[in-house]
Amino acid sequence: MRLAEVFQRAVGGDSSVGFSAYDGSHAGPADADVRIEVRSPEALSYLASAPGELGLARAYVTGHLEIIGDVYGALARLSDLSLREVPWAQRVELLRTLARQRLGSHVRIPPQERRLHGLRHSKARDREAIAHHYDVSNTFYEWVLGPSMAYTCAVYPTPDATLEEAQFAKHDLVARKLGLRPGMRLLDVGCGWGGMVMHAAREYGVRALGVTLSRNQAEWAQKAIVEAGLSDLAEVRYLDYRDVRETRFDAISSIGLTEHIGKAKLPAYFRALYRKLRPGGRMLNHCITRPDNRHRARTGGFINRYVFPDGELVGPGHLVSLMHDTGFEVRHEENLREHYALTLAAWCANLERHWDDAVAEVGLGRARVWRLYLAASRLGFERNNIQLHQVLGVKLDGTSSGMPLRPDWA
Repeated sequence: MRLAEVFQRAVGGDSSVGFSAYDGSHAGPADADVRIEVRSPEALSYLASAPGELGLARAYVTGHLEIIGDVYGALARLSDLSLREVPWAQRVELLRTLARQRLGSHVRIPPQERRLHGLRHSKARDREAIAHHYDVSNTFYEWVLGPSMAYTCAVYPTPDATLEEAQFAKHDLVARKLGLRPGMRLLDVGCGWGGMVMHAAREYGVRALGVTLSRNQAEWAQKAIVEAGLSDLAEVRYLDYRDVRETRFDAISSIGLTEHIGKAKLPAYFRALYRKLRPGGRMLNHCITRPDNRHRARTGGFINRYVFPDGELVGPGHLVSLMHDTGFEVRHEENLREHYALTLAAWCANLERHWDDAVAEVGLGRARVWRLYLAASRLGFERNNIQLHQVLGVKLDGTSSGMPLRPDWA
């Protein structure tokens, strides 16, 4: 069997996908609008040594495997390759092919791949994990995220809303769920580039403190706060949320931090936030989740090694139960997964628009990591493999919640 056919059998895909290999072989339709090119023996070595998404990701990131055509469209047709391991029979065939060509299965790990050391979810290791993902380049993130610099799920008021309109709507939804009013104090943990902090200060007159483990984010956010004339109300610190000394906040927002905490650390995380609130204060937790409580928390090989080291996702029911057990009364919950698919589609478009600049800024390998990661994540939300949940809780003041009889943020 020739190489293109071996690879086709190994990764699957529908009949519209074309395959070609460096030995001149072809499989699938010759005029396919989506084609997979196996450009070197190293691509087969990657797949044979790490069958499944990690091996394929390594081959793509290094350029030994190329996707011709839209990456998202290709993944949609080859989605099985990211959802299962390559079957053993096809793996044996790959190994036999490598042996016939006198190629070893030993591969060089791409430099973009990260393996962390030390105690999982210790402060030092968490700082290293956050730096790997967020301290890439603020300029690169500006191209991908757009002017809002919001790296979390937007909320689309209409399907044709712009990304900036949707990110404003997300921040405003959080603010209204928290019942923000002038003079209140807000703590935003894992604040990113300060979008929620600045929105609360500018739109609601709230004194807002944001904390992040990314030095790049903190520096960018503090500069943006000064330029916006919000220094009297808003502040972002380069600080672990566990080291915030202030207490009795009126509200806490956590937008995209929970994914980095680790399942075993979640009880302590919610206890820490609960202690920071005054009685009657509200907390909004916004994070990516599994679709149920049966999936394992740790992420797959590609995401863990290349994108979010040590990231862990749990089901929404687990989060709600933990919040209740901590003492929060959960008052509202919603799933925004379709909104995240739309957000990711906008980020994908931004990256493609700025592709040459992005490659010049962060290198071809890292740019390819992001192209693959954004497209695969979009598909994951569309197919309900992952979700995005907002959970609103209140720290009761005795037995009073201070909540309206019906939600006033719709």
